[in-house]
This record gives sequence, structure tokens and C-alpha cells, in this order.
Amino acid sequence: MSETTNTDNVDVRNTPPAQRHPLIFGRFKSLPVGQSFVLVNDHDPKPLFYQFKFEYEGQFTWDYLEQGPQVWRVRIGRAAPAP
Repeated sequence: MSETTNTDNVDVRNTPPAQRHPLIFGRFKSLPVGQSFVLVNDHDPKPLFYQFKFEYEGQFTWDYLEQGPQVWRVRIGRAAPAP
């Protein structure tokens, strides 16, 4: 479980697919360390996880709160970067 604090939901179910990742990464970049948001999606956001892992290794937390079949909810948090 993450030690981050939930700040809000980012529901992308009605957002056009091409706009989803930029919206999510924009929200992540604005998070202070120790804060989080809950991503609400209509499918497993596993490709997003791999993109986070590639771009922000060690700087994010990822906790599934709900895993389908209709709705996925993931708490994404901002962790302190490794020294």
C-alpha cells in the first residue's frame, strides 16, 4: 500500500483516448511529493504503468483499488526521487 494521500479523482472514461495520457501525466507532474490522485478508467491501464515506469522509475507509486471488469481505479502517487 502507498503512503501517499489521496487528493482527487481523474476520471478519463469520457476523455478521447489521444488526450488521456497527456492529461494523466500533467496531473502527475503537478503533484507535490507524498500526494496522489485516483485514476478512474474503463480498462486496465497497464500500458500507462509501463510508461510511468520508463519515464518516472522510482518516483511514483501505483496501487490498484479496483480491477474491473467495468471500472479500474488506480491510486497514482508522487514519491521522492531516489538520490
